[in-house]
Amino acid sequence: MSETAAEPTPPSSPLTGVAVSPGRASGPVVRVAEGLGEPASTPEPADPEAEAARIEPAAHAVAARLEAQAEAATGEAATILVTTAAMAADPALATQAHQLVTARKIPATRAVYQAAEGFAEALAAAGGYMAERVRDVRDVRDRIVAELLGVAPPGVPELTSPSVLVARDLAPADTAGLDPAKVLALVTEEGGPTSHTAILARALGIPAVVAVRGLLALDAAALAVDGDAGVVEVADPAAPVVTAVAAGPAEWNGVGATSDGHPVKVYGNVGSAADAQAAADAGAEGVGLFRTEFCYLDASSEPSVEEQQKAYTAVLSPFRGKPVIVRTLDAGADKPLAFLSPEAEPNPALGVRGLRVAFERPEVLDRQLAAIAGAAEESGAHVSVMAPMVATAEEAAWFAERVRAAGIARAGVMIEIPAAALSAREILSVVDFVSVGTNDLAQYTFAADRQLGAVAKLNDPWQPGLLRLLKPIGEAAAATGKPAGVCGEAAADPRLALVLAGLGLTSLSMNAPAVRAVGAALATVSLAEARDLATAALAAPDPAAARKTVADALAEKL
Repeated sequence: MSETAAEPTPPSSPLTGVAVSPGRASGPVVRVAEGLGEPASTPEPADPEAEAARIEPAAHAVAARLEAQAEAATGEAATILVTTAAMAADPALATQAHQLVTARKIPATRAVYQAAEGFAEALAAAGGYMAERVRDVRDVRDRIVAELLGVAPPGVPELTSPSVLVARDLAPADTAGLDPAKVLALVTEEGGPTSHTAILARALGIPAVVAVRGLLALDAAALAVDGDAGVVEVADPAAPVVTAVAAGPAEWNGVGATSDGHPVKVYGNVGSAADAQAAADAGAEGVGLFRTEFCYLDASSEPSVEEQQKAYTAVLSPFRGKPVIVRTLDAGADKPLAFLSPEAEPNPALGVRGLRVAFERPEVLDRQLAAIAGAAEESGAHVSVMAPMVATAEEAAWFAERVRAAGIARAGVMIEIPAAALSAREILSVVDFVSVGTNDLAQYTFAADRQLGAVAKLNDPWQPGLLRLLKPIGEAAAATGKPAGVCGEAAADPRLALVLAGLGLTSLSMNAPAVRAVGAALATVSLAEARDLATAALAAPDPAAARKTVADALAEKL
């Protein structure tokens, strides 16, 4: 019997992951190339100074290409590309790599790799939203290394026909440059529901499923992707291509409300002046989360009150006359900032972080509050302040007293610890509002690191266990007559946004690309219908069932 090459065997059951962008599509697979790998430390350069001098021009060449891409892009994609270009041009990376070449006599490629890895490790240690920038740093690293080697950078190849893109993970700059006319769907083995890949896929209208374990080993020639259910199946390569029908721009009147007029404010999440402008341009009614730690990332010493006020004013200014919720510094051993000098902890995610740092260093909080108060007056925004990592009503009361002493009228807290969710009524008795950080609340509820792809399914915001924890928060808001919002990535899903409204949440805050779609979705249902959707999602046995139940109920509307 002659031997023939074995054909890939379809799995006995579909692969599943986290659905992050809706739609169904199928077609031939194009696999995104893996990174270049770790450069060698040898040979020693004959002229270290000349070798080091190659780094800065290579970095600027990469930045220039990314800036050119940004000019051709719009919205969130343009913002991501500009940010990545700025990272490539950052003199700190080139300077550190230059020093490594001259001090250690290593090739420029190796020096860039090591310098970038140092930055990546610091961001990874920071956790949360900052850790999601690790992929950006490594993407910039790989692009500069490729430039030094004179080879094409890793990433998405040129697509000649509509294809399903398969990757271990995608850098935000790669996702931002995708052509929706050529990309049928996007599937990754790693990543999570809060990644930039997920955010941009939704913005581009490309069906996407992330955290699909076993994807790369599948080696299929064609795939069928269900971005609503998070299911990926082997497809017949000879079958006709199925293209997802992209929805047109959402029609929204700019007022967050259900069809019967029940208000549900639609806000933006921001961390910089560019983010704030993007949210304002998208029509956000205000800001539900301003992450102030982005103003501190490069600081070796605590910025002065004047420096902080200037940075905050730039972010607040696009929202003159509108509400902005500012989160105080979310840092600690798991999110280290040099000037706080946090001590090493055996489990920093459960240690001294967020408001717990302020208990030990109240003077740092007081200076930040003074800067926020000054920025509020200067910008004309209607500013409220909230604290992260609050566990009890006692902690909430301590924070509220300090906020009001600083001359800021409205004080609130984040609910991202299960104990706080279960004590929402007591917490709302001492503050003016609460805001749910669903990303961290899911992480703590399911004991699943939000950065770890292997447990990404547990952090799916459609988890019924997470939704059941939100119900008492909505009930507490109704009982006390005080607002309770959601500022985690859960709010960016238009269908899930309706469930959240049905649970009694009074505002939803998200990244700019999702604002109009969520606002438009709210207007399609009455409050009673939203409550019915919430009841159905709470009763579901798993995230897939919750998604399907709600999607089926909304089939005629969304």
